[in-house]
Amino acid sequence: MIIEQIYTGCLAQGAYYIESNGEVAIIDPLRKVTDYIKKANNNGAEIKYIFETHFHADFVSGHVTLAEKTGAKIVYGPTAKTNFNALIAKDNQVFKLGDISITVLHTPGHTMESTCYLLKDKEGKDYALFSGDTLFLGDVGRPDLAQKGEITENDLAGFLFDSLRNKVMPLADDVIVYPAHGAGSACGKNLSKETVGTIGNQKETNYALRADMTKSEFIKEVTDGLMPPPAYFPSNVKLNKEGYKDFDEVIKNSANPLSVEDFELLANETEAIILDVRHQTEFIKGFIPQSIFIGIDGGFAPWVGTLIKDINQPILLVAPNGREEDTITRLSRVGFDNVLGYLQGSFSSWVNAAKEIDTLVSVSADVLEIKIKENNPIFDVRKPGEYANEHIQVAESTPLDFLNDHIAEFPEKDNFYIHCAGGYRSVIAASILKARGFHNVIDVAEGYAAIKKTNIKRTSKVCPSKLK
Repeated sequence: MIIEQIYTGCLAQGAYYIESNGEVAIIDPLRKVTDYIKKANNNGAEIKYIFETHFHADFVSGHVTLAEKTGAKIVYGPTAKTNFNALIAKDNQVFKLGDISITVLHTPGHTMESTCYLLKDKEGKDYALFSGDTLFLGDVGRPDLAQKGEITENDLAGFLFDSLRNKVMPLADDVIVYPAHGAGSACGKNLSKETVGTIGNQKETNYALRADMTKSEFIKEVTDGLMPPPAYFPSNVKLNKEGYKDFDEVIKNSANPLSVEDFELLANETEAIILDVRHQTEFIKGFIPQSIFIGIDGGFAPWVGTLIKDINQPILLVAPNGREEDTITRLSRVGFDNVLGYLQGSFSSWVNAAKEIDTLVSVSADVLEIKIKENNPIFDVRKPGEYANEHIQVAESTPLDFLNDHIAEFPEKDNFYIHCAGGYRSVIAASILKARGFHNVIDVAEGYAAIKKTNIKRTSKVCPSKLK
């Protein structure tokens, strides 16, 4: 038996490759499916099943393409409805895979079709639980994404409580837990950095699995402090239910090298966003005017989905040389398929053509310590929880996720400073503000990590209204 977790850090997502006696199951595959097929071929095995734990909101799954290319059956749990051929399994239905078996455990709560898959070894012993978004390490799936009709998030939280108590917690302590996500995912509130655990460990450490917890206490704790979901989530759910373009077609349509002249022409004649994905230190030094920065080496795809509201938005890329296809791949993971092309030769070709450029002003935390005496406004674009934990005493909370809601708070003429935790998110925010005409924005390099090394006054007190 082979079990391999294929973890994608950008999405904080775990897909799974399971093989037994020449038969393979893939759980929650990503959109680019060639690696799964290659792995099975190299092992002389055949992909038999594609198990989906639910309709994912945070990424486009590869289930449809993988089924088309391999003939494998797509399996969803009870109540799922799709626009493509899929096997809608019954609760406790068993699927044989070589010498092992996989049992369907319907666990509604995160969504109504949410399902865990219990793997039993060749002796029939419970071995591993592929828990999807029902159970994470340290947390459980948020219950506010599948509200529909009269079903509220409190109803879903109640269903999740029952699912955990009736289906998950009765499992033996030594059963391995393989969740769909780890820290950084927006599908939960407080996920662990670990990506593999056990039922026993979760009973001891996961707040949501406390043995003495009542349903009302569970509902309150699970729903408390939920941030609004990223804007792209509904679009990804729709794609996962109805189908999507083949990834190879996306690459063919998008990986277009553009000369400076053609790039500039498309920028002027279309409504395309110029998305610059180089490192923030390079972007600060110079970029095409009106560009938006979201660096490929940060939490790229989720931030694109959060900040660019329409997945059909035309995009022109400025990427590091050699990373253009990687960028298009990551965009496609969250459903952004409308890339018109990329600037051939990256930003240096724009400079060599003597085209107009823009820059960002960035200062060190030591400079901020001096400038803070001039009473220039300071804005903190970290998440509300980070701000609540500790922040500059005079800083305002303007989370990057909801920057649009705070536009009126930024001064139009006087200089103001903006920072995050380490310098990535603040440059994203500064680029957006620059594109909107705020040329008085100043980035604080290395963010709060550097600020903590200064004598700038900090506090953990927070106004509750800032956490909404």
